[in-house]
Amino acid sequence: MIEYNTFTLSNGLRVVHNYDGATAMVALNVLYNVGARDESPELTGMAHLFEHLMFGGSVNVPEFDSAIENAGGMNNAWTSNDYTNFYDIVPAQNVETAFWVESDRMLSLAFSDKALEVQRHVVIEEFKQTCLNRPYGDMSHYLRAMIYKQHPYRYPVIGKEISHIEKVTQDDVREFFYSHYAPNNAVLAISGRISLDETKRLAQKWFEPIPQRDIAPRKYPQEPRQTEARMQEAKGNVPQLAMVKAYRMPGYGMPDYVECDVITDLLASGHSSRFYRNLLMKTGVFTEIDASIIGSDEPGFLMLNSKLTNNDATAIAQADKLMKEEVQRIIDGDVSEYELTRTINRFESNFMFSSMGFMAKAQSLANYVMHNEDINGVVARYRSITTDDISRVAKNIFDENNCATLIYHPQN
Repeated sequence: MIEYNTFTLSNGLRVVHNYDGATAMVALNVLYNVGARDESPELTGMAHLFEHLMFGGSVNVPEFDSAIENAGGMNNAWTSNDYTNFYDIVPAQNVETAFWVESDRMLSLAFSDKALEVQRHVVIEEFKQTCLNRPYGDMSHYLRAMIYKQHPYRYPVIGKEISHIEKVTQDDVREFFYSHYAPNNAVLAISGRISLDETKRLAQKWFEPIPQRDIAPRKYPQEPRQTEARMQEAKGNVPQLAMVKAYRMPGYGMPDYVECDVITDLLASGHSSRFYRNLLMKTGVFTEIDASIIGSDEPGFLMLNSKLTNNDATAIAQADKLMKEEVQRIIDGDVSEYELTRTINRFESNFMFSSMGFMAKAQSLANYVMHNEDINGVVARYRSITTDDISRVAKNIFDENNCATLIYHPQN
């Protein structure tokens, strides 16, 4: 059980605190409710670019990294389709530095033309490195465009194309900042050697003076139900054929979301999983095979990912057949109480171990408070799942009319 306290500042900033006396450090995590889904379709990649811009100097802190490093700390950030997250780790005696710099960039960026050009170049190079020059790097572009026709999830977080990043202006930056980066659109999480009273004092001192802002409403269309199978083939400079079968599934917190997560664990979590025992080790068809969910707030997708030993049509057909057969066994109720319990035990173990460190607790608590959930109720929700639930949800999800299949061939 993780002990924590929450409170809300007058400007709407939600704060969650966890005391961890096992460390001499403090982690400060700021989770903003803004991600790639909040971008204009003409300026995709904006949220990710903004993550970088948040390190380019704020109104009173010209060099964010230097301020944290001089306090003996480190920092980083990440962006998803739904959220943008920033975190700092500092010695407990220097924690006020983290409150100062994070609050200052929530207050206002410096909006420096130099910072925009520098970070624009960094993001463009990252796009080239991860999407154009890395094997399988553009698979997400193909896959998301197949799965989503209207929803902004149809673009990867890094953006649809480089030209979108190239044309971002300072006006675009200002508008995006003031319509999304605000105390009433964020959660501040603190974990480490710091008391609740000190957390309240510093949060009120540094964050409470920041005014609320009008947050841009989400007006994008919801994705209609998929009613027929979708398939696409692509080629790239890759060593072997990859095949992904993606099935639409509920979003985070929706009914059957947790069941989908458990289904992927049954299929592919660890050496006792079905894909590992029955497909990877026995058939000789696969060199890699996995199952996962993307974990998005709005309806996302469950993926069956594989790489094949051969590249011909016969191998593709055989791999597809074998994966469908494994899925069908789950639909038919071939999941015992023992296997389900073992899978959930593994989940609980991973969940507990991943939440032990103060940094991990800060990020997890920010996420659960953002979703208005109790982190201590997560395992119980998984424990409530029955084998009948697994069969029912598998039948609903693994419908070929709900599937998008991407076959990615080597060029030669």
